[in-house]
Amino acid sequence: LSTIIGGLGGLNQTQLRKMMAFSSIAHLGWMTVAITLAPNLTLFNLTLYIALTSSTMLIMHLTMSKTLQNAMLISPHSSITASFFLLSLLSLGGLPPLSGFSPKWLILQELTTHNLIPLASTMAITALLSLMFYLRTTYISTMTIPPTTTPLKNTWRLKPNPNTPTLPLLLLISLLLLPITPMMIQ
Repeated sequence: LSTIIGGLGGLNQTQLRKMMAFSSIAHLGWMTVAITLAPNLTLFNLTLYIALTSSTMLIMHLTMSKTLQNAMLISPHSSITASFFLLSLLSLGGLPPLSGFSPKWLILQELTTHNLIPLASTMAITALLSLMFYLRTTYISTMTIPPTTTPLKNTWRLKPNPNTPTLPLLLLISLLLLPITPMMIQ
């Protein structure tokens, strides 16, 4: 039920915090289903979700992005930050090559192993709803940059902010955790 509420609730959101809240509701549904079947898988899902959400929220805090319109303005000022922000969002949505896909895939595999096919199908469809609002956010952020009157050439070459030593670590953990997934589950 919470995966359905989280997926449907986040569809028409323009504020990033509300979208992240509905995403948290959906992820809570995934963890609730997995905790009875495979506690190790739930722990893996929770760890990865905390790393992804923390890095995404930290980028939102550093760039002062609160709405989709603010997210459009990340790219001209810092292309690396914008790239990692969008990759983190897509990973939260569960896009297959990224690390956020592996917990969902493993939970669906566990559900089908226990012959819970209708529940697995419902959760897969609601995961597509969550992926849709994350894809919408990345599309709006990259393809619909608003026109500006000031030239933005080379503004992304600003000095990095040394006050955030945890951001690179969180980004590495959240985006590059996919190759060690089989070792963590067993």
